[in-house]
Amino acid sequence: MTKKCYRYFCGLLQKQEDWLNDMANKGYRLIAVNKILYEFEECKPNSVEYRIEYIGSKSKKEADEYFQFLEDMGYKVFFKNINLNYSIGKVRYRPWAEKGGRIATNGTTYNKELLIVEKEKDGRPFELHTSFEDKIQYYQTLRKTYVGLFVCLFYLFL
Repeated sequence: MTKKCYRYFCGLLQKQEDWLNDMANKGYRLIAVNKILYEFEECKPNSVEYRIEYIGSKSKKEADEYFQFLEDMGYKVFFKNINLNYSIGKVRYRPWAEKGGRIATNGTTYNKELLIVEKEKDGRPFELHTSFEDKIQYYQTLRKTYVGLFVCLFYLFL
């Protein structure tokens, strides 16, 4: 039996991750994801866990390579949007992104800014960033993104 839930988290990555883990603890495993739709199937409670990874600053090639790397590690991975844009043919400029990810289109990482990573619970900790340097780099990327968005919004409302 499948369960469909409609949710939008407005860029709150930890809130989305907590909600997915709560659903897994209740016995629901993610099978499909869309703009605001999450589709689950029943499973054994507490059998899987989730992490959310922001990849919006990566180029399409880097995002695809990271996606494939995680799948090769045995994880189930889903691309997810961070915004609610329903139009076709959009282009977005991301000044905070890495060189290859500054221009995002439907053919690149537009509407694929997040990865939802699923892992079977096996008693070992589930961290996507294990080294201190890797965590620093990831959080600096997040900081650049949110500061860049804040500056853009600030100038809009002046």
